Amino acid sequence: MQRRGGEQDRRRGAWGAPLAATVTATAAAVAAALPAPAAQAAPGPSVSAKGAYLMDAGSGRPLWAKAATVERPMASTTKIMTAVVVLDAPGMDLDRQIQIKQSYRDYVQRTEASTADLRTGDKLTTRQLLYALMLPSGCDAAYALADAYGTGPDEEARTKSFVAKMNAKARQLKLTGTTYDSFDGISSAGRNRSTPQDLARLSLHALRNSTFRTVTGALNTQQKAKNINRLYTWYNTNKLLGSYDGVTGVKTGTTSAAGPCLVFAARHGGRTVVGVLLNDAANRYPDAAKMLDYAFRKHTPLKLRRLPAAAHED
Repeated sequence: MQRRGGEQDRRRGAWGAPLAATVTATAAAVAAALPAPAAQAAPGPSVSAKGAYLMDAGSGRPLWAKAATVERPMASTTKIMTAVVVLDAPGMDLDRQIQIKQSYRDYVQRTEASTADLRTGDKLTTRQLLYALMLPSGCDAAYALADAYGTGPDEEARTKSFVAKMNAKARQLKLTGTTYDSFDGISSAGRNRSTPQDLARLSLHALRNSTFRTVTGALNTQQKAKNINRLYTWYNTNKLLGSYDGVTGVKTGTTSAAGPCLVFAARHGGRTVVGVLLNDAANRYPDAAKMLDYAFRKHTPLKLRRLPAAAHED
């Protein structure tokens, strides 16, 4: 999970049936749901990721999988759930202002985490902090949201309760291979894990929220603090966005334990798919393009957009 990021708002299509109606696949169910060999135009994509999953968003049907139910570290793709817990909160007010504390900055400096470079004393709205969370992968933004939307008498209690809400949401969504021990993917205990299948199903739930779609579909954004004349510029670390036609999100992640990870969604010809790559040592973007080509029955030359020098990778 590395640093900095931004916005240009985009659009989405239909996001399928309610999550409860989606496939809860075992490896056998995945195999059963795949198209018959005679109907396939090509064999499944060859990817270097340790785990991968490709899902049709309209039906929840798996299209292709590799070690789809094996639990692995997920790095900053954790922040998909961070955003979901915030957006699903009762009485959610996207314009609620949250003041940045020095402890948030101290945290990212101490852990050498990815940051949105939030400044102590600045006030930003929940909506703005969602951009700071999902575009530059700001662990300081994750801390701010967990502190604001957790419950308890102090920061430690509130952030712990927020992580508990993340786990409760995972149980609600029947993500049986997913556990959280952090609000941002920096796992000290090693219990922050998920599966490719679970991350795809979580993302399908998240993408039904228009704010989530708008935020994760933004290439960059500029956001002004509410109480001081400071303008933040953030860039989206997901380089598949803007490089492969039809990609609409959603999140990158990298740690030494998890390796490079990518959760992505794309729409083509009236059809939307969601894909996941976990621990893809060097080829997550080309591998994602292979998976999308497989889903959409096409071949797309991939030239990745370059992040500005001021932005950071994740």
